[in-house]
Amino acid sequence: MPKHSRKRQKLSADELNPILGNSDVSAEKDDEERRLESLLFGTKFVASGSGTTHSQESSELVGEGRQLQNLLDNDLFFVDDEGLGDGDSEEQEPLDSNLDSQSEDEADGAEESTEKHGKPSKSKPAWRDDSDPATVSLSSKRLRKLRDTPGEEVLAGREYESRLRRQFERINPEPEWAAKARRKTTQSEDNTDADINVLLSSTSGILAAKASRSPALASGTIDISRLRDANQSAQNSGCGEIKSLAFHPSELVPVLCVGSSDRRIRMYNIDGHTSPLLQTLHVPSLPISSQSSVTFHPSGSHLLLTGSRPYYFVYDLQSGTLTSSEQSKQTLWGTRFDDSSATLSSPVASRKRGRMRGSGLDDGSKEVGQSSAGGAGMEVTAFEPSSGSMLAVAGRGGYVHIVDWKSGAGQVIGSLKCSSGGGGVKGLWWSSSSSLESREHLTVLTGDSEVYLWDVGERQCVRRWKDEGGFRGAGRVLTGSSQGSGWLAVGSNTGLVNVYGSDSYSSTSSSWPSLSPKPLKTVENLTTPISTLRFNHDAQVLAVASKEKKDSMRLIHLPSLTSFSNWPTSTTPLGHVTAVDFSARSEYMAVGNTRGRVLLYHLKNFGVR
Repeated sequence: MPKHSRKRQKLSADELNPILGNSDVSAEKDDEERRLESLLFGTKFVASGSGTTHSQESSELVGEGRQLQNLLDNDLFFVDDEGLGDGDSEEQEPLDSNLDSQSEDEADGAEESTEKHGKPSKSKPAWRDDSDPATVSLSSKRLRKLRDTPGEEVLAGREYESRLRRQFERINPEPEWAAKARRKTTQSEDNTDADINVLLSSTSGILAAKASRSPALASGTIDISRLRDANQSAQNSGCGEIKSLAFHPSELVPVLCVGSSDRRIRMYNIDGHTSPLLQTLHVPSLPISSQSSVTFHPSGSHLLLTGSRPYYFVYDLQSGTLTSSEQSKQTLWGTRFDDSSATLSSPVASRKRGRMRGSGLDDGSKEVGQSSAGGAGMEVTAFEPSSGSMLAVAGRGGYVHIVDWKSGAGQVIGSLKCSSGGGGVKGLWWSSSSSLESREHLTVLTGDSEVYLWDVGERQCVRRWKDEGGFRGAGRVLTGSSQGSGWLAVGSNTGLVNVYGSDSYSSTSSSWPSLSPKPLKTVENLTTPISTLRFNHDAQVLAVASKEKKDSMRLIHLPSLTSFSNWPTSTTPLGHVTAVDFSARSEYMAVGNTRGRVLLYHLKNFGVR
């Protein structure tokens, strides 16, 4: 038969290694040359005088040649990442049992201990597997690579596991994304430990530092987006013009109260999506007539409802009960709030007189402040902000009545006389400043554009000045904020808004009787009478609006005293704005108009939905 081409052909020793196969040449070699050949060709060194025959040496070479003659160059070198070979069966069982019994928790612990401390962890293990070998021999060929020194023969089980991991990472290095994740995790753990140490070293509130931080708002543009209308579920019910908006003072209670001309107060859960209706209060005998007709108590426990009537209602949020001031009608109005010559026998009589003064129209349809000057009403009110123990009520003839709210009886404990002009009281604001030595001070704006600063405890006017550019009947609305450096804004019927600093409501100036404070900026964006002024919670934004003209609203950046140029746009459906309010942390801004819609906007600089 012909010889098969794929069968191995036997080669002689001379063909395998002609140099070593030549006996004459081999006999002439000395020991030094034989040692060099053994290092070069990987053969066993045999001294010339050891009596080893040429046949034994050539047979060894033939055996080695048969094993390597059909191997490619790539097959001569390989990565030893498999299990033990067939010839190492005595080491196979310990290795397999050790690898199978490794748990993920032990692997992470051994790796972290080796990285951080450079030596295995000495902590006592939580449990020990009986199948894990106590020691592993390194005498086999495949385990010799795990040795640190040539003389190592036996390793402990934990050390053997660490050596295997080291060998694996040497062959398969850690990818860059895993290294970054590991460094980030280590840094976060270090920061957590530092935060815990800082927290345990202080007795302050946990949320105090977070709540006190507010983002710094940049001037020029504001990041604002429109959401679904807050009262979309009640727009088809014919609620009428929006008169008052009030967010709950706590950021944990996302509730918005909306007072409309149909004498109903609706409460909505503001979630930025559907804003479901929570409850509706109907008060037929009380027309809602001003922005302050619906006011939350500073504690957030109850709601004060006022209007163009000489009485009020209180809604308890916890019990869900609505109570009227029946007892208060006999004690609260025993002062100059009402005509001394006229008595209010019932709400019906007051309503009839209101219709007569309005030439056939109800009091609720009048401008804010008209009934204050010419009739009995509670349209302008303000709670003392720190504890809510006192309520300031604007009366007729320039009087401001201080009501003891803490006792719950609604008793008038004092009255402040501002002026005898016909303009009446247009705005009330309780100022709280460290310069005022923690005493209660009330800032009052009259229709004659005069601003009074009252020390409520002493019943004394400590300062009086006139709004710059103001004249008789020009004063419309006043608001202030003690946040930041302190602000006071006064709006007039000419569309101008004067913004003053904290020196405007400070009683420490020695020259105040002769000098009026100068406004920091006069906002001239609007041209019709100002009806609404509102600061946000940290006094970085001031909302200015006028009801007389459509889309007359602007947002002012207070640190720079400039208006935001990107809002509102020509397509913003503001309409005739009647009320504006910000949520507790200024995440949301609600805008009410005469069409009965409450537009809801999200200020992204103060919160992320």
